[in-house]
Amino acid sequence: MAGVTLNGLYKRYGSTSVLEGIDLDVEDGEYIVLVGPSGCGKSTLLRCIAGLEEITAGTLEIGGRRVNDLSPRARNVAMVFQSYALYPHMTVRRNMGFALEVARRPKAEIREAVEDVAAMLDLVPLLDRLPGQLSGGQRQRVAMGRAIVRRPDVFLFDEPLSNLDASLRHHMRVELKHLHRRLQTTVFHVTHDQVEALTLADRIVVLHQGVVQQVGTPRELFDRPANTFVGTFIGSPSMALLPAVGAGGTVRIDGLEGELELPGEGAMTLGLRPTDIEVGRGPLRGQIEVIESLGAEALLHLDLGPDRKLVAQVPEPCQAQPGEVVSLLPRVVHRFHAETGERLP
Repeated sequence: MAGVTLNGLYKRYGSTSVLEGIDLDVEDGEYIVLVGPSGCGKSTLLRCIAGLEEITAGTLEIGGRRVNDLSPRARNVAMVFQSYALYPHMTVRRNMGFALEVARRPKAEIREAVEDVAAMLDLVPLLDRLPGQLSGGQRQRVAMGRAIVRRPDVFLFDEPLSNLDASLRHHMRVELKHLHRRLQTTVFHVTHDQVEALTLADRIVVLHQGVVQQVGTPRELFDRPANTFVGTFIGSPSMALLPAVGAGGTVRIDGLEGELELPGEGAMTLGLRPTDIEVGRGPLRGQIEVIESLGAEALLHLDLGPDRKLVAQVPEPCQAQPGEVVSLLPRVVHRFHAETGERLP
């Protein structure tokens, strides 16, 4: 096990910059999830840590040792890919033990290591099957088992659950959580899935255009987003952003009637999350366009006026109807700088 430190890490392909001066300190045993839109540099950062991509500038340390110039094997990291990358002609047993075979470990040691990990992942009945005879969830567990057998200092997961259906993804999230508690190994996990990020991470790293926007616990990112990008990216449905002007302890949203009691002077942007809006009272008014029932909750899609939309989450059973005009009270309001998008104090 080992901590990981990135100091001013850059990655460029010719004149194209993919990672812009990444600084990050990860403690031994921490579960780090990397999120951001497609093309933001998440997988590239993972591949730089693995040694599959050469770092253009900056330093990467694993366990206090600079590893920029070390081969992937010498870094003692293990990567689990979205596609599983299993050898189709090898049994589960050989797939899991192949790295140890290449390292010329004794057969008895390989057998013991594979069987120990197989028991941990409930793979013992499958050890003599080929990958083509396994379900997607079973193949993913084999890919993880192959990584665990090597006993790496760092695990690197590149969207490992994206090929699974929704119910199996939920099951595998729970399995990953249990696995991490048992192994206590440092993990970097790339995902597009909001639920995956929020439920698995000790800390989340939000990337945009190769730049770290914010690093924090899931709760910190949800409750105190550093800027409008993080505010709208973390949380589903997304935070609504509304232009507003403050004066004398109240804020008025552009184009709308009703004032909110908030500090701040001049132009700003207000961020409103669906979970923070009370329906049925308050200074704002909106017309319900669509109601989405989610079982325990319903999402009300509201039109507040020209180009002013937001979503409110309410408990079921929902008595409101499409077309109805309702009062709205934002219980929590996030304030951002109107031009930079940075969070206001």
